[in-house]
Formats: sequence, C-alpha cells, structure tokens
Amino acid sequence: MLAAGVGGQSERLAGGRRKMAVESRVTQEEIKKEPEKPIDREKTCPLLLRVFTTNNGRHHRMDEFSRGNVPSSELQIYTWMDATLKELTSLVKEVYPEARKKGTHFNFAIVFTDPKRPGYRVKEIGSTMSGRKGTDDSMTLQSQKFQIGDYLDIAITPPNRAPPPSGRMRPY
Repeated sequence: MLAAGVGGQSERLAGGRRKMAVESRVTQEEIKKEPEKPIDREKTCPLLLRVFTTNNGRHHRMDEFSRGNVPSSELQIYTWMDATLKELTSLVKEVYPEARKKGTHFNFAIVFTDPKRPGYRVKEIGSTMSGRKGTDDSMTLQSQKFQIGDYLDIAITPPNRAPPPSGRMRPY
C-alpha cells in the first residue's frame, strides 16, 4: 500500500510498509500550454461581445464604465470564445472603413469588473495591424481568460499616427 507523504520523504507504516511521497512533475508552463478545446461553431451558441473603440490610440478611461454607463462607441458582435484578434479586427474594419488603411494599429484590452473593489479593471491582451501579420493575430478570447460579460476595448491608431511596428509584425 502506498500513501503519500510530504516533501519526498517516506514513513514506516505498521507492518514494515513504507508511506511514499509522490510529487507532481507538471510545471506551471505545461499547465499554461494546455490546448484549448475546439469550439464547434455549428453546435455552440455564440456570445454577445460588447466592443468599445477609440480612434485616438488610447483605451477608454475606466470611469467611463462606472455606474452602469458605457462609452457611446459600442459595437455588438456575436462571436465565440475561439474568436482570434485578427478575426475581430476584420469585423471592426467592416464597420469602420477608415480602419481598413494599411498600417492601422488595433490594440485590444479586456475590461472586467474588479472582484476586490468597486469599478472596472483593464488588461491589455494584444494587438494587430492592417496589412501585416503579427504574433497576436491568432490569439483567442479564450486564451486570454475572457469571461462572458466582460467588455473588449479596442484602441485604434491610424497609420499616420501609429506607433513604430515592433519586431512582432511583418508585411504580408
């Protein structure tokens, strides 16, 4: 009979048997790399994603989300948790033709209620650029711990005011 001990030690049990410790060799990195479960979009109901955009390159202030208020620049998108940032960029560009220009920068953030204090918090999750491939293109809402009920805030920067491209973007 094996019984788990603490700290890799073994103890003697009655009858000369040993109680052995078993330690997990799973690292935090391996836990984070757990593959996402694929979503069958034919069988799974989409969620309503409330998206707020700015065209000045900055995210909305958190006080704009207070007391049941939200910014006026709302888009409502029906999508799934496996939606990528590139897919969401395409949907935003359908609504805002000026955002279709090559070099337009989209910076994504999740806005969520803070369980520890009243109000909202923001977590920047990635960025995309029109006309360029980037490492964040395939990032999904699910991979960034988006919860149904959270908001998505997208700071859009026109190409003439875009921050210089980092090494993460490359031309098509």
